Amino acid sequence: MDPVCHTLVGAALAEAGLKKKTALAMPTLLIGANLPDIDIVSLLWGPETALWFRRGWTHGILAMVLLPLVLAGLIILWNRVFRRGRSVSARVFVPSQILLLSFVAVATHPVLDFLNVYGMRWLMPFSERWTYGDTLFIVDPWIWAMLGVGVFAARRMERSGGKGPARLSPARTALMATAAYITIMGASNWLGRGVVGRSAAEQGLTPTRIMVAPVPVNPFRRWVVIEAGDHYRVGTLRWLPRPSLELFDVRLARFPSNPVASAATRGPLPRKFLTWARFPYDVLEERRDEYVVHIGDARYTVDPQAGWGAISVKIAKEPDSSR
Repeated sequence: MDPVCHTLVGAALAEAGLKKKTALAMPTLLIGANLPDIDIVSLLWGPETALWFRRGWTHGILAMVLLPLVLAGLIILWNRVFRRGRSVSARVFVPSQILLLSFVAVATHPVLDFLNVYGMRWLMPFSERWTYGDTLFIVDPWIWAMLGVGVFAARRMERSGGKGPARLSPARTALMATAAYITIMGASNWLGRGVVGRSAAEQGLTPTRIMVAPVPVNPFRRWVVIEAGDHYRVGTLRWLPRPSLELFDVRLARFPSNPVASAATRGPLPRKFLTWARFPYDVLEERRDEYVVHIGDARYTVDPQAGWGAISVKIAKEPDSSR
């Protein structure tokens, strides 16, 4: 998910009562909820390297143990260096609570990231296997709205001195509403796969893999990718007014579809891209002295020359010995 979502989750957890556990609870939760995204520095080595590296080392089970320890250590150090002279009226700093909150905050990150089509590598660095939740679009304004309203209302209630029943806490209500929304979206995805499978069979396809993925803003529509033999079909699943699958008149050749495309995997950048790609396809462009192999990922784009989810690899033609 995007940084706004991760930050709002940390803020909502704090406003739901966790910030009262210890001094510096709020910054611990906010930083921890975003900490696994330190892998964004991989962009310095190019977008393909970032695709290959992200959602791996800093999101796997080993990082879920190490990152909270590092965060708790830094917060404890900060407290000793900068808060030593605080008045006795300040909230008590409890290192054990900081450690617990660090684990909670960091754990929320990969759970949320798993829910979109980008995927997660839970077992890194022991296994590079990707898994996908296909439940939420990576930027979900409905989650922003629910958590944002909950955090705002909780802070406003606190400033006004209101003390409603704990079960009516705005932040807790927002977290429960978000959990319910995610559950419904997950169920919609599961049911949608059944609808797509049956509809694809009725249209003469034999799917070997199906992706039913969320789209921006509209929870009643899904982006669909069907792997059928040596190609992919893409389309849209709509829930309203009734469940219906519309397949576009597009056939994407599953990578590699020809020997030239196979040769494109020899370079390090294509290999990194293909490590990340979920539904790779290729389009071959022939020029006078070279071939250009355009490789795309159907979960993101059907345009093989798009700026995101696709790369282009140039391969020089062999000299014609007959000349």
